[in-house]
Amino acid sequence: MTEQELIDGIITQNKEAIQTLVNNYQKNVIKTAYYFVASMEDAEDLSQEVFLEILKSIGQYKKNSSLYTWINRITVNKSLDHLRKQKRRNILHQIGTIIQVSHDGMNRNNSEPAIMDTTNDDKEKRKILDTAVNSLPENQKIAFILNKYDELAYKEIAEIMNLSLSSVESLIHRAKMKLQKKLVNHFSEYAKNSK
Repeated sequence: MTEQELIDGIITQNKEAIQTLVNNYQKNVIKTAYYFVASMEDAEDLSQEVFLEILKSIGQYKKNSSLYTWINRITVNKSLDHLRKQKRRNILHQIGTIIQVSHDGMNRNNSEPAIMDTTNDDKEKRKILDTAVNSLPENQKIAFILNKYDELAYKEIAEIMNLSLSSVESLIHRAKMKLQKKLVNHFSEYAKNSK
């Protein structure tokens, strides 16, 4: 099935075309969403939202970019929306915790920090990297994730983000510099504290 036949089939809600769409793109959609939300369950839920959005808005698809690029753009937008909602929920939860603590007069969450297990070293490093990536400004984060995790070329990222090629190059360069600085600072602090 050609890309045009696939698009025409999706527009007419053809079951075979929809199944082909899911078979061809679901793995990539989940992978991209996962790099943003860091939860496989959330990534799988987001993939369903992405495919519903594709079915709903296929009529608005302009063929000035590939279907793959358009689907990636939807995935990035859905992932960012999810993160914004999650951030709002976390803020409301923190406010609720602060109110509860001040009401009770003490914090119930005074648990001891867990001692780091050396077998969890890789997980810990991944968590540190994810935290550093998530702290980047939004456009830098998007460009970095699409380039380093999804292995997309700068040209594809420029299409997805609707930016010039030089803007994408600049975003990725600045993201790398910020990450390098954050990680050097983190690990030098870690080294000082572990002596």
